Amino acid sequence: MSALVAVVSTTLAVALLLAGLPSTTVERGASRGAPRWVAGGVVALGAVALLAGSARLLVIAAVAAGVTGGLARLVVGRRGERLAAATRSRVIELCDAVQAELAAGQTAGLALERAAEEWPEIAPVARAAAAGGDVPVALRSLAERPGAGALRVVAAAWQVAHRTGHGLADTLGRVADDLRATEQTRRVVDGELSSARATARLLAALPLLALAMGSGAGASPWRFLVGHPVGLACLVGGLALAYAGLAWIDALARDIERAA
Repeated sequence: MSALVAVVSTTLAVALLLAGLPSTTVERGASRGAPRWVAGGVVALGAVALLAGSARLLVIAAVAAGVTGGLARLVVGRRGERLAAATRSRVIELCDAVQAELAAGQTAGLALERAAEEWPEIAPVARAAAAGGDVPVALRSLAERPGAGALRVVAAAWQVAHRTGHGLADTLGRVADDLRATEQTRRVVDGELSSARATARLLAALPLLALAMGSGAGASPWRFLVGHPVGLACLVGGLALAYAGLAWIDALARDIERAA
């Protein structure tokens, strides 16, 4: 029975480690390396536990690695969202900078070169413009980066302006205004969702408070959770449900943000 519970608990812990949040472009770019070092930790701790001949130590090591991996995914995912937000702001600044240069009588190539000094990632686009290449294609290629999707709109505006002969400066100005309005809406939505996310994190942390109160009252909850097969199963199940709740809240929030 103990061996069966240990195997089930270990399986759940590893599943908790490897289960990612609902995939988005931001997360795929930001959390790609997060599970690797945690998975390496699982292998190392598991090897130590096997050498020690302790199934309980193996389960505890897998649970600890699962918790670390889950938290790493959540933290790195949020970091990726912040980086994407910074990139969206860069796109707006790019439109403003190029518009200002064009309005001052500079060429599009020179405007992009100066913009690349502030945002080095735009350098391939500046080189394409300087060599007489296809600037919209270069912009669309750069738009694959997390948070840079609005560059597709810039590429379309660039292409239409050159085909119709309409002023590119005016077109980029309108694009920048639209992007600013969209970003303002996104900030409002993110502010409304922050309370729901904070509540989910608080609920996920409440079991720790309950365990601390139980320990202070003279009980031994930790001894049961890490020292008994049923306790280990409860510990893994509770951690898995807490992580699933946090991941679910984040998934709902991202869906709302994409629809905003």
